[in-house]
Amino acid sequence: MVWIVVDRAVGDTTRNVEVEDDRVTGEKEGCTSHLEKSLGVAIASTEGSGGSLVMESAEKADAIGSRLPAEAMKMLQSLASHWDDIVDVIRLKGAMTNEVYQIKWPTNKEHSRKVLVRIYGEGVDVFFDRELEIRTFEFMSKQGKGPRLLGRFRNGRIEEFIRARTLSAHDLRDPDISALVASKLREFHDLDMSGPKKAMVWDRLRNWLSAAKSMCSADETKTLRLDAMEEEIETLHKCLAADQRIAFCHNDLQYGNIMIDEETRSITIIDYEYACYNPSMFDFANHFCEMAADYHTETPHLLDYSKYPGKVHLLVFAEKPYENASAPFELQLHQVLKSVEGNELEVDEMLEEIEKYTLASHLHWGLWGEHVNEIDFDYMEYARQRFQEYWLQKPKILGS
Repeated sequence: MVWIVVDRAVGDTTRNVEVEDDRVTGEKEGCTSHLEKSLGVAIASTEGSGGSLVMESAEKADAIGSRLPAEAMKMLQSLASHWDDIVDVIRLKGAMTNEVYQIKWPTNKEHSRKVLVRIYGEGVDVFFDRELEIRTFEFMSKQGKGPRLLGRFRNGRIEEFIRARTLSAHDLRDPDISALVASKLREFHDLDMSGPKKAMVWDRLRNWLSAAKSMCSADETKTLRLDAMEEEIETLHKCLAADQRIAFCHNDLQYGNIMIDEETRSITIIDYEYACYNPSMFDFANHFCEMAADYHTETPHLLDYSKYPGKVHLLVFAEKPYENASAPFELQLHQVLKSVEGNELEVDEMLEEIEKYTLASHLHWGLWGEHVNEIDFDYMEYARQRFQEYWLQKPKILGS
């Protein structure tokens, strides 16, 4: 994906342009734009503003300009007077299925502008509906739950900058931060999005399995046991169909899709490519599985399931009260334990349900990993590990 974002200094009152539906139209008037007028103070990438994306290399704009779509260039040129003003272009590492570039140029002696251009990864549309994702993004924006959508081009878009940092893998396992994420995820689950309010994960798994079989060689199909997956999906579906508490779910709550404002401790959930209605327990389970990942190492595809959270962590996250989101973990644990007194059987059943949905998560992202993508990530090895964990945990969780 490609992002174009400007980092404007607070107090800069140059706003001599108009806004049309809060979107960038590509027109230019001096060094200001519709994008600048619509935000007034700050624009930047939700993915590039934190510590998770790492600068890889700096390049002059004329060397990289040929990589950007013509539509993106037009929008970019509406933000800068001309390419020669650009100081550097930096490719950022850390995005899973896209390319992200930071473009920076000075506006005067004291301030500078930054632009992030995100280009959608090739071939990933087979796994989600891009238009549905855009509608979700626009809905989240109107609800004040995420960054604003400011401009789109064929294979990328422009979004509002959030002054916050992306979580790290370590943050995801921090009990206090985790409690904040739990509270925000519950708000997400309460969103009243349009569309059929039914579990989508099962149809998605079937469709992804069909796509994976068409992409894999005979040897890969045999090695990854794809021919057995249809039966596994049906078994899980039958096992979990009786009690599905349906909510609007993110379905990809890894640490790179969560941002935190260090001053206010507020959490923002971003990137809604896989968001749809699903069992809320699936969203919890998927998030817990992500605690095994660190996508900012030399081997980002390798997973460490020894980092999967313990029962206490699961309980506080899944039973997290809305109030006191910023209270210390120990206090929240005390509150949760007090609130579930007399309902221990119900709590155990909830945690067992979450564990069962971890199996669905392994199949979900294992099938996703089957798809060959141009981004520098060993998807096939990632898929192999998710399937391996599925087969390892299935007897323990389902007893068969």
